[in-house]
Amino acid sequence: MRFVVGRFSIAMLVAVEPVSRLDDFIRVPFQLYAGDPNWVPPLMMERRDALKAGGTPYLRRANVAMWIAWRDGRAVGRISAQIDPVNLERYPGVGHFGLLVAIDDAAVIDALVATAETWLKARGMTQSLGPMSLSINEELGLLVDGFDAPPMLMMPHDPPYIAAHLERLGYVKAHDLLAYTLDAAQVPESMKRILARPLSGNVTLRTIKWGEYKEEVRRMVDIFNDAWAENWGFIPFDAAEIELMARQLRPLIDRRLVWFAEVDGEPVAFIVCLPNLNEAIRDLDGHLLPFGWAKLLWRVKVRGLTSARVLLMGAQSRFNKTLLGGLLPFHLIGKAFEGVQAAGIRTLEFSWVLETNAPMRAIAETVCGKPSKTYRIYERSLAPNGAA
Repeated sequence: MRFVVGRFSIAMLVAVEPVSRLDDFIRVPFQLYAGDPNWVPPLMMERRDALKAGGTPYLRRANVAMWIAWRDGRAVGRISAQIDPVNLERYPGVGHFGLLVAIDDAAVIDALVATAETWLKARGMTQSLGPMSLSINEELGLLVDGFDAPPMLMMPHDPPYIAAHLERLGYVKAHDLLAYTLDAAQVPESMKRILARPLSGNVTLRTIKWGEYKEEVRRMVDIFNDAWAENWGFIPFDAAEIELMARQLRPLIDRRLVWFAEVDGEPVAFIVCLPNLNEAIRDLDGHLLPFGWAKLLWRVKVRGLTSARVLLMGAQSRFNKTLLGGLLPFHLIGKAFEGVQAAGIRTLEFSWVLETNAPMRAIAETVCGKPSKTYRIYERSLAPNGAA
């Protein structure tokens, strides 16, 4: 490897350069993964908003760098590296990499990873963890199993060779994230038996209140932050992130698919299913103009979508290891099932579920059976005496 100001190159064939035009960075997977029938081109407008400097609360607080790998004037890969001060409070020395896209070429991937690692080490990081695109509350993990189906909304899709290259470079599994897929045509018998057990009289189930939409999102986040506080990688949503999430999710929410459980009138648990927008955009090549808007609206609002994802789910931690805590998720899923079937949705994915989250895995496997996809978070030491 030789080092040149502003770039790295390997064998004088691969140049890794900082991004000068965001659209060039966004378009890399369009060029490299177009032949994969299960890759879904993201909307360019959405990616610009998600990645432009200062465009999100995360990008306003985090230090983020992005690079493109070039060979003979052609983009052959990309990567990001990012350091989140909020994450460092909980996980000192841990920096992240993400948005990794590349051709199946060791020189290209080696150059990209070396660039990201060098940047992280120069800023005092002792561990590289990822891929995270960009934070744990966005697209997360590298697909390592389940390549034969397109991803659901806000889930990544990767070719099989990326994992092999990372492992060759010394990256090892930190955690696996699991997705579970279910034919939503009928409620599984295993769940019917649980739903036959009634909830106590002071528990009510209700759908989202549109007139209190912003407040409802805050209620969800409060429950989520409490429910997930002890899980690996947890970073609480702050006020700005809640505001952004409320705006982004509103056009996608079908009130038949969002439910709260209340105890004595207090929201204590919830479930959010979102129609799978990827189903509607996969042939738009990232563009809503000139006719993409019309196609998207017709597919979502008129024809309807046939798949959905359980994006968020949680119950207050005070109900852990209680009978009510064991029943509430199934009753919320049961209500969501009613909405899913009324909306004509045939496929439902529960994702993602942390491999070590035994209670949530038990719920997902009772309803769905075995995982359908596995996404892996990799790690590698950047300490002076480590492998890097």
